[in-house]
Amino acid sequence: MSVSVNAADPRPLYAQVRETLLERIKNGHWRPGQIIPNEFDIAAEFNVSQGTARKAIDTLATDGLVIRRQGKGTYVVEHTPADIMFRFFQLYSDDGRPIKPQAPHGGRPSRGSATTDEAKALDLDPDTAVIRIERVRFNGATPLVHETIVLPEVHYPGLADQPTVPNTLYDLFQRQYGRMVVRAEERLLPVLASGSIARALAVAEGTPLLRIDRVAYGLDDQRLEWRVSLCHLDGGHYFVRLK
Repeated sequence: MSVSVNAADPRPLYAQVRETLLERIKNGHWRPGQIIPNEFDIAAEFNVSQGTARKAIDTLATDGLVIRRQGKGTYVVEHTPADIMFRFFQLYSDDGRPIKPQAPHGGRPSRGSATTDEAKALDLDPDTAVIRIERVRFNGATPLVHETIVLPEVHYPGLADQPTVPNTLYDLFQRQYGRMVVRAEERLLPVLASGSIARALAVAEGTPLLRIDRVAYGLDDQRLEWRVSLCHLDGGHYFVRLK
């Protein structure tokens, strides 16, 4: 079935094609892990050039929504625990090895009303229902990160009633709730360990920590999560490569 682009639309043709392809991902027409039509088929469907179709797909790939697999095709991105740890955790040991901190006990979710700070971080109305998860991540047997995670409950019905949550959450968001984390913003601040955090991380009160304040976004720039990670990076560091 042919889909016509709008000749009166001032946007480039590839942007119009991209918008329709993106809508198919949003509405579940193309599911995570599913192969999408190739650029020849998309060009024919929209009656545009192959180059236009390729550019539309390229922009989706740049935004992390699809992934090209050499010799196999292009697939809707599917979060896996391994992919998430590689993509969203930027902690490394001093010898350059990536640290993949684990939360062996997952963490027990609870529900409540958004505080002023939570509502601001998640762009919610005051007192909106949220889900909170508090837990400690370990590097081997060593406590490394104290996490506080806040989620808008409207996006994750029933999650607050679960006895625990998995080590990684973004694959759960996508698989169970159809919420795809496509980007995140992080702010880094030096802080000192308070009494309760010091005990959780087995360090002295007043120990320097790195605070990583992350807001995770989904399609349409929905704010899906606010996560505050307090990290004791003794023998490690935060590293990000800028391109």
